[in-house]
Amino acid sequence: MNGSFQAIQISPSVYWVGAIDWALRQFHGYETRRGSTYNAYLVKGDDGYILIDTVKKGFEDELLARIATVCPPDQVRAIISNHAEMDHSGGLPRVLAAIAPDAPVYASPMGVKALAAHFGDAVRALPAKGTLTLLGRTFRVVETRMMHWPDSMWTYDEADRILFTNDAFGMHLAGQARWADEVPADIIEDESARYFANILTIYAPIIAKCCAGYPALGLDPAAICPDHGPCWRGDGIARILSQYAAWSNPERSRKKAVLIYDTMWHSTETMARAIADGIAGTGLPCDVLPLSGTPRSEVARALLDASALIVGTPTLNQGMYPTVADVLCYLKGLKFPIELGAVFGSHGWAPLGTKAAKEALAPMCKTTLDPLDLCYVPTPEGLARCREYGESIAKRIL
Repeated sequence: MNGSFQAIQISPSVYWVGAIDWALRQFHGYETRRGSTYNAYLVKGDDGYILIDTVKKGFEDELLARIATVCPPDQVRAIISNHAEMDHSGGLPRVLAAIAPDAPVYASPMGVKALAAHFGDAVRALPAKGTLTLLGRTFRVVETRMMHWPDSMWTYDEADRILFTNDAFGMHLAGQARWADEVPADIIEDESARYFANILTIYAPIIAKCCAGYPALGLDPAAICPDHGPCWRGDGIARILSQYAAWSNPERSRKKAVLIYDTMWHSTETMARAIADGIAGTGLPCDVLPLSGTPRSEVARALLDASALIVGTPTLNQGMYPTVADVLCYLKGLKFPIELGAVFGSHGWAPLGTKAAKEALAPMCKTTLDPLDLCYVPTPEGLARCREYGESIAKRIL
């Protein structure tokens, strides 16, 4: 067993025993520029330990090495699986074999089905609902269906007041710091927002209901411990709860535009600059993101605070530019509450790029404007139209 990995105590009876993935740079099409962690937690009971979640396949040695600094691995008597996705359950079969093949695994009723579908007879989970008492410790189980996956649940350790929330309140951020208040605030703000935008936006209506119902749960956590990134304590708990409530609220004020584009011979780029200048002249913030160098996850992060999406594309092979099609496909699945959509672009003999882009964009927006098309290289008159187009977009939002 590798002795270089150590468990980190986060409360009197709870240890972090997860793994750090410094090299991760893509997660389901989402650029994870700062890596990630796969968090697992070891809870001390009267006669042994309970492991909450495991790690992605390939990181089992790190998990087991950290456990071994607290107790012999065979002293782990039970496992609670809050989420069956492979970055948290992939190591489960091997971990079970290392601690005790017959150790009970507990999951939500939907988690039992998911683990069986993943691993067959290698993992036979038991359903956990309501209150779960293990090794003298009492856990409250809260099903949070579709707060990411159907099997998602939270586990609350009543003795140490730790709320284990699987993917909720997490972020993709590799690092040795186990607490959010030990990391620069701007990084925490950016990565937690980026995570919500790219992973959880599609479930915003469900998350909004969960946030509204949270006080009625009667939980009083001293710490919130997610399955990715650092944990929350102190003022950080109220802050992340309020941010989730805000991000999932479709009615909140989002006075910003996001303009994305790609270009072949710089004509669409020139149009984008003029449109953005028209928007800026009204005082409305506008993020301008050239897709030649902007990951799709960056666009999603920008849209979390925006109400308008403006898309620029040239016509290529009777359709929109490939990078534009890629981003629109990605954003469609996330279901952002976009109030206003607009399309523009330069074309040669037929404006089919903007036509295709509007068809893709329209189902994502409450209102979609007619495209602004210019033929070949924009003239001064054409650029004046672009500026006016930007002004008209901004006035609708303001």
